[in-house]
Amino acid sequence: MADGTKIEWTDATWNPITGCAIVSPGCTNCYAMKLAGSRLKNHPSRKGLTKDTKAGPVWTGEIRFNRKWLDQPLRWTKPRMIFVCAHGDLFAEGVNELWIDNVFAVMALAPQHTFQVLTKRPERMRDYIRGMEQRRDFIAGYGALIWGGDRPDLVYETAHEALARPLPNVWLGVSVEDQKRADERIPILLDTPAAVRWISAEPLLGQVDFYKTSAAMPSGRLHPWRNGPILQGIHWLVAGGESGPGARPMHPDWARELRDQCAAAGVPFLFKQWGAFSPKRITLTEFWNPATARIGELIANAGGKLEQYPDDTGNVIAMRHVGKAAAGRLLDGVEHNGFPEIRR
Repeated sequence: MADGTKIEWTDATWNPITGCAIVSPGCTNCYAMKLAGSRLKNHPSRKGLTKDTKAGPVWTGEIRFNRKWLDQPLRWTKPRMIFVCAHGDLFAEGVNELWIDNVFAVMALAPQHTFQVLTKRPERMRDYIRGMEQRRDFIAGYGALIWGGDRPDLVYETAHEALARPLPNVWLGVSVEDQKRADERIPILLDTPAAVRWISAEPLLGQVDFYKTSAAMPSGRLHPWRNGPILQGIHWLVAGGESGPGARPMHPDWARELRDQCAAAGVPFLFKQWGAFSPKRITLTEFWNPATARIGELIANAGGKLEQYPDDTGNVIAMRHVGKAAAGRLLDGVEHNGFPEIRR
């Protein structure tokens, strides 16, 4: 948990829940998992949450509720954007529903902040949000216990009233790293009541075409990417490449396509980073220089290994491993910092 962070799209992180499990390719190099199994492996909030493997630390699936951090946002008076459970998933399988209730109680009592929730388990998030009316009394009660002080009745009433509708200061989002995950998760997000819905396409590991996602939409529903933003649409998209040890390169066209789709649909777009690899066009004679490069559907790294890497351009693009800082976050020379207009 930190009041202040290097994450480009938020101001602070809040970790009332830590721990997770690998569910898709985007989890492979999870920074929180690696940190929990190395520098923080003996910290009470992380101890035992990972196991050592040949590939490095891996989540065990055990989840921890860090009650001592629960009321932290209530003690922050200056409004800020807060990434919820940056080192876990609020809707992971092992998270007790009572813990989720506690988290929503705090968010209901802190309208000065904007809470950014991100999950790879949209089914559970949707089911929880849809059932919130039935749990409203319990959630408000937890709010009174957490922050009631001398006036638990007033705190209860405040939380209870706030929970009568989707909390305007809570943004619900899903992570999608490729087309398969987009098709699986976005339709469920669109069926989830929320004031703001958003997508994190990071690490971006493949092309994502939101027009194709329309095939997975319930029959009769307007598709926000085809018909333009609607009330129950997508309000924000963040995209970026992977950084850190073992990072996988992001094709420049994947990021460009997301940028262009967002522009066409009127959805704010934030390009977070290139990640560890930076694009650089080279000539065929430069192809065998020590760098990761590709021709057509094949890429060749410095060791000569060939891998699939789709391309529809006639030139060669090298993705040089230069590190996150050197790669920067300019996409075609432009820094994209889009946010929903209702940002607090």
